[in-house]
Amino acid sequence: MAVVQLAEQVRNFLITRGQAYRKTFNGVYAERVLTDLARFCRANESTFNPDPRAEGVLQGRREVWLRIQKHLKLSEDELQAYFNPNGE
Repeated sequence: MAVVQLAEQVRNFLITRGQAYRKTFNGVYAERVLTDLARFCRANESTFNPDPRAEGVLQGRREVWLRIQKHLKLSEDELQAYFNPNGE
């Protein structure tokens, strides 16, 4: 029974978090911010850099972009399947 309750808590957490992302990144101003973040986070280009530290920074930015996009585009079931029970 505890496993079922935990699974339900995880699902509710992910649903709530997904709703928060969708509400935050909705509207004209949100589109402007997402456009800026896409450029800053290298959403559509390589994060390669010959300097490993600089590349690490760029990969971190890209990870944030991907997280936002997952919350905006994946269904509740897909989010649950993607993220671990600890909410990552």
